[in-house]
Amino acid sequence: MHPNLTLFLLTAVLSLSLSSTSFAGPRDDLMVQYASAAKAVDPTFSGFSAGRGKALYLQAFTGGKPDTPTCANCHGRDTRAPGQTLTGKSIEPVALSVSPTRYTDPVKVEKWFKRNCTEVMGRECSAREKGDWLSFTASQ
Repeated sequence: MHPNLTLFLLTAVLSLSLSSTSFAGPRDDLMVQYASAAKAVDPTFSGFSAGRGKALYLQAFTGGKPDTPTCANCHGRDTRAPGQTLTGKSIEPVALSVSPTRYTDPVKVEKWFKRNCTEVMGRECSAREKGDWLSFTASQ
């Protein structure tokens, strides 16, 4: 192989690997923040779980509003399909495979977690619950 081509390919591979590991995206930054907060509350915290996120998504709660006992009430059971608010407004699918830009604005993410967790659960979500939710939606 020509030396210049070899150098070019090595540089390209190194650039791509550095760019994907050195600059975490907004969603990754949120996950790091949630993990740190979860670890502060529970020193045995060992990571987020898409399975726990799915259970949270489907679980019926009694502390929130009676007409929204589960996340799936508005978001639908199929995470890849649009949901619908009680007033009939369409909601973007929660699955990242369908809505890849979802959960990239930290201010919006926190706004919706606060509103939706309070309406469904009757309280704010914990950092672990937020991380589990994001893990679940990323797996969909």
